[in-house]
Amino acid sequence: MRRFKNSLLLVIFAAAALAQTASEKPSLDVRRVAMRLQCQCGCKDSVASCSMLECGFSKPAKEKIARMLAIGMTDQQIIDDFVRENGAGIYLSPPSAFGWIVPYTSVGFGLVVIWLFLKKYRKPKPLAEVGPIELDDPELAKYKDQIERDLANLE
Repeated sequence: MRRFKNSLLLVIFAAAALAQTASEKPSLDVRRVAMRLQCQCGCKDSVASCSMLECGFSKPAKEKIARMLAIGMTDQQIIDDFVRENGAGIYLSPPSAFGWIVPYTSVGFGLVVIWLFLKKYRKPKPLAEVGPIELDDPELAKYKDQIERDLANLE
């Protein structure tokens, strides 16, 4: 019986913990608007992605956004209200194509520069001077005779 009570108590605490964290998670609508606002706690994150525990700005801002959405305000009206209260520095513009293209272009340009550098400065080393090559070298003649005999044996 004691084991059952401990298990029941554990389940109750787990449910209470999940209920508490679920109420703190903002809805998708709140996150959509909060992604366009910069957190004012000192981090460089958006209000939706602020990683500071118990942030003094993002948590109240999310609650305010939820209230404004509940009364029927549009996303732009909410953003305008925050800009009016906190200044233009709070607005985070959506990423443009420029922000997506620049990193890949930079990597491509860097690879081209490396390739050109290697092509220019990595030249094959010249062969060392060994003198004139004699085709009828007497030392090679004995090996040539041995090769001819071996080939004749193969047939």
